[in-house]
Amino acid sequence: MTAVSAERVRTQIDGLAAAGLDWPTFGASAIEVLRRALPFSAACLCTVDPATELVTATVKWGDVDDQHDLEWSYYEYEVEDVYDFREVSRRPGAVAALAAETGGDPARSRRFAEMFSPVWDYSDELRAGLAADGATWGGLALFHQGGRTFTPAEQEFVTSVSAGFARGLRTGLVVGAADLAVVADGGGPAVIVVGADDEVVSANVGAQERVTDLGGGTLGDAPLPQVVCAIVGAARRRAADPGAPMPRARLRSRSGRWVVAHASPMVGRGGTVADVVVTLEDARPPEVIPLVVASYGLTGRERDVVGLVLAGVDTADVASRLHLSAYTVQDHLKKIFGKVGVRSRRELIARIYNDHYVPHLVEGGALAPSGWFAT
Repeated sequence: MTAVSAERVRTQIDGLAAAGLDWPTFGASAIEVLRRALPFSAACLCTVDPATELVTATVKWGDVDDQHDLEWSYYEYEVEDVYDFREVSRRPGAVAALAAETGGDPARSRRFAEMFSPVWDYSDELRAGLAADGATWGGLALFHQGGRTFTPAEQEFVTSVSAGFARGLRTGLVVGAADLAVVADGGGPAVIVVGADDEVVSANVGAQERVTDLGGGTLGDAPLPQVVCAIVGAARRRAADPGAPMPRARLRSRSGRWVVAHASPMVGRGGTVADVVVTLEDARPPEVIPLVVASYGLTGRERDVVGLVLAGVDTADVASRLHLSAYTVQDHLKKIFGKVGVRSRRELIARIYNDHYVPHLVEGGALAPSGWFAT
């Protein structure tokens, strides 16, 4: 890896992030660009719901496959290991390499010893959390084979491109989302029951259509979509640890529909977790709009201004409430219009407005980094 190629790769990833690509196209392209400066044997790029940081979908390169997604979710969400994506995302630099973390003995990781090594013969893993403007939008896992390990310089390089990856995922996740304020009828919720052996026990009539729209195959015969695997693992973990994140995630389907996936563990006799009930249903506007707002990359002050504009507050009152001059508010509005791609307050409101969103703003609710209201 040379300084010239590294800088060129960073520039190219930033260019892809600003190109308005849907996230799978961006992800596949960015991984190919990354390989020009940092060779690796395989890669997995995932999107996460910024509110819960649960994995919602993946783009994979190399021999890493979809057949082990439920197994991966088991080690990610149910097993205590050296690290997981959420822990890595909170580190300075948001990056970790398994060989370095384990003092050269990656077999100390159950994930490595029981899956990475025997299934794919990987020798090291590098993980990075992908964050932009204080919210995590995805994760990146790179793998070496043949005894190779990731160097500190390679870890530092991945940190340097992580924000570009995050911006590309963030933008790609909500491409066209402004037209989805009124969510189409998806035919009702899908309900899938996953047994303790990770097999589909039962499903309602509409489940197959939903699963297909999320990229899955025939229920019972093909791997479940990544988001289902993730929330099943998260539901089992939460049954044992009530402090674990809620098994809930928002994502875009192949048809462009916004979907909310959530899961509940069914506890049997003796408190053991038996089946997990998964529900897939159309997202309501209050669940979609926060992601749309967050996708524009507004600063904290710009979000404050947008919140008051959505609530119908005029410029003078916005200035008064935020202790700013009217000229400063106008300057913020110009920047907001540019980021959102509108030319007026009316267009801004039409782009983002939602009758469930506004009451929180009127009540003085503060926006969290995810774009939704802090609790």
